[in-house]
Amino acid sequence: MAPRPLALIAAAAVALMAAAADAQPATSEDASAPGASESSDKPGTQPPEDSVAHSLGLGDPGGLRGTLAADGFTYSLTYIGEVLGNLSGGQRRGGIYEGRLDAQFDLDLGKAAGWSGASLHANVYQIHGRGLSRANLGNLFTASGIEAVPSTRLFELWFEQKLGDDKVAIRAGQLAADTEFVVSQYASVFVNSTFGFPAILGADLPDGGPAFPLATPGLRVKVEPDPDWTLLLGMFDGAPAGNRAGDPQANNRSGIAFRTSDPALFMAEIAWTHGDTKAPETLPGTVKLGAFGHLGSFPDQRVSATSGGPGLLADPAGSGLPRRLHGNGGGYIIVDQLLAPDPGSEDGGLGGFVRLAAAPGDRNLVSAYVDGGLTYKGLLPGRPNDTAGIGFALARISEGARRYDADVAAFDPGTYRPVRSSEVMLEATYQAEIVPGFTVQPDVQYIWRPSGGVINPRSATGAVEQSAAILGMRTSIRY
Repeated sequence: MAPRPLALIAAAAVALMAAAADAQPATSEDASAPGASESSDKPGTQPPEDSVAHSLGLGDPGGLRGTLAADGFTYSLTYIGEVLGNLSGGQRRGGIYEGRLDAQFDLDLGKAAGWSGASLHANVYQIHGRGLSRANLGNLFTASGIEAVPSTRLFELWFEQKLGDDKVAIRAGQLAADTEFVVSQYASVFVNSTFGFPAILGADLPDGGPAFPLATPGLRVKVEPDPDWTLLLGMFDGAPAGNRAGDPQANNRSGIAFRTSDPALFMAEIAWTHGDTKAPETLPGTVKLGAFGHLGSFPDQRVSATSGGPGLLADPAGSGLPRRLHGNGGGYIIVDQLLAPDPGSEDGGLGGFVRLAAAPGDRNLVSAYVDGGLTYKGLLPGRPNDTAGIGFALARISEGARRYDADVAAFDPGTYRPVRSSEVMLEATYQAEIVPGFTVQPDVQYIWRPSGGVINPRSATGAVEQSAAILGMRTSIRY
């Protein structure tokens, strides 16, 4: 029997962790992993001197930016635009254009008001265009990390206070979990959204969880006792759009619902950073262990709520309402590892990542998830800031959902009902820096069994939705 994909990835994770275990303590506090690319679609965090305007000598007209920065106020603008199309498969073939303007504002209260260690942050999105997954695919792995309902919305708005020589940082306000939790630095170059906030969390948490484009009120504590270790603790309102019927993004279109009365979502993550690029036998990397727990109730994927006791949700004679199960949770592991530094570059080289996650199979659509990949910064001679990457992801449909499909087929044998299994995705991409702050990124994706293998709702004959081949181009401009 051929080995199962999850077994192969588990073996890869063990191999990467073994390499990490042989490493020595880190010698640098630099948070950027060697060989990691510029993030493809996360909120921009690069300094103004890395912007395209600065590259063209237009970074600070009239000196206003420098004057404001001296008083503690900084800002950035990042525009991402992309064309994506599925050449085959999906619900229907076609192409889309979508774009996102990200305006970020930061105020250092130490410089502005003498309040040591305190800061304010806000960012606002203007999102436009149609998303390919929404319009053409109907799949779990959203084809782009900027895909969202067109809107102008607030994303994050928070206050942070650092204490104890900056070893403790407390952040409160409107927060998103995907900016800090479950993050792989080597995965950040990819276009598909699952390489940001994994699809297991997006599919299983109410409203898709506190992740782009929906942030929610919360509290985050970050503790860094030394450069090698970081602990993150987060508490969020567990339903950014109220977990109501309809599209969550449309239910909270402006991002200012500020919900605080929903059952809470808790997240915890510990990270160990190790290694040194100057010592090849101790290559740098990061290992993260995390867990999440939700206090709300969740629908059973197979069992119904009936007055006579539990029955099958697929039973036409039943209530048609799922049994509610209290609480939810899961765990994950992330390994980021520099595998081979580029001898001709200070920060280039081959990096690899693996992320594994799991959640209960009775109350979740996705019960197991794995992604991984390889990236190489500086692959082509004379292009030290370009990054090539190839990555894959697999989301396993839960046992409860699979048994529900089988139940439906058993109750109505005359109607074809496929049993969902898993969605698998492969992506290859190349991020080319034209000038600092301006990148162009051709991208190819292939998605097997969209949504695990379902009937195409646009098919007149009830055919199963076919695997999709996606081709696209992304550009990013930062000011």
